[in-house]
Amino acid sequence: MNTSHFTSNFWNYYIVGIVVLSFIGLLWLVLSQNKVKMPPKGEDVKTTGHNWDGIEEYNNPLPRWWFYLYILIWLFCIGYLYIYPGLGDYKGAVGWTSTNQYEKEMQDANAQFAPVYGKFANMPVEQVAADPQAQRFGKNLFDTYCIQCHGSDAKGQAGFPNLTDDDWLWGGSPEQIKQTIAEGHVGIMAPWGPALGEEGVKNAANYVLSLSGMPHDEERAKRGDAIFHGPPANCFVCHGDKGQGVQGAGPNLTDKVWLWGGSERAIVETITNGRQSQMPAWEGFLDDNKIHILTAYVWGKSHPNGAAKPAAAAASAPAPAAASSTSAASAASQPAAK
Repeated sequence: MNTSHFTSNFWNYYIVGIVVLSFIGLLWLVLSQNKVKMPPKGEDVKTTGHNWDGIEEYNNPLPRWWFYLYILIWLFCIGYLYIYPGLGDYKGAVGWTSTNQYEKEMQDANAQFAPVYGKFANMPVEQVAADPQAQRFGKNLFDTYCIQCHGSDAKGQAGFPNLTDDDWLWGGSPEQIKQTIAEGHVGIMAPWGPALGEEGVKNAANYVLSLSGMPHDEERAKRGDAIFHGPPANCFVCHGDKGQGVQGAGPNLTDKVWLWGGSERAIVETITNGRQSQMPAWEGFLDDNKIHILTAYVWGKSHPNGAAKPAAAAASAPAPAAASSTSAASAASQPAAK
C-alpha cells in the first residue's frame, strides 16, 4: 500500500478500520436479529411482550426477501470497495479516479466538438462576432465560465468590470482581450491609509472626485492635488498626470466608471485599504479555439454593431517598468479585461 497522502499514515489505517468495523457491525446486526423462527403450523406467533393500550407486538421473523436483499447489498458493497477506492489509500482494482474519468470525458468531448469550434479559428474576431452560431457558442462559454464575476449581462458588479462599455484598463482590441482571457491579470491598489493618515486620505479622495466633476470640497481637493502629484503616494505614476489612467497600471479617474464605487466614502475606503483582484488565466483550461470564440463574444459586447465605439478619454500608453502598481493612490486597479 502506498504512503498516505495525509500528514500521518495513521489516518489511512483509521479510515480502513472504520469501514471494516462498520461492515462487521452491520453483518452482526442482521444476523443477531435473524434468530426468530416461524412457529410450527397451528401455533400462534408469540409476542415480544410489549403492550400498549391493549396492543401487542408480534415477534415475527425477518422476511426472507428482506434478509437476502440485505446480504446482497452487503456483498455488493464489498465488491465495490474492491473495485473502486474507498479504503484509505487503496486505489481499487481498476485504478479509477474522478480525475481520470473527467479527463477521459473531456478528451471525448473535445474530439467530438473540436471541428465545430475549429471552423472559426481562422476567421477574424470581428467576423466571428457577427456570426450567429459563433455568438451562441460564445454565450454558452461566457455563461459557463464568466458570469460568476461579470454577470449574465456582462455589465459586471462591484469589483468586477463592465464588459459592455469602452472603458478598458488592459486594452479593448481583439488581441488585447484575447491576451487577457488567455493569460489573466492581477490588479493591485496599495493601501495608503497608514502613509497618508485620515486627513490625507480625505484630501486625496476629494481631488479624485474633482477629476470626474463630482461634488467635492475645493480646499481638500487642492491639498489632494499635492498628494496626487507628489510623495509619498505619487498617484500620477499609475493614474497619469491628469488622472487619465495608464494602460495596465491604473484606471482612468476622469470618467464616471468606478469599479469599486465612486462616492467619497467608497474612494476613501479604496485609498485607505487598497484593493486586490484577479482575472484568472484560461489558457490551458480552454483551448485556443474556445478562447478565440469567447474573445469575439466579449469584443462584440462593446461593439454591438460590429463598429468600434469612439475612443474614450484615452488611457496613456503602458506604464514604464519602474512604475510600480503600488504607487496608485486612488481607484483600484481593474482585475479583468477592463
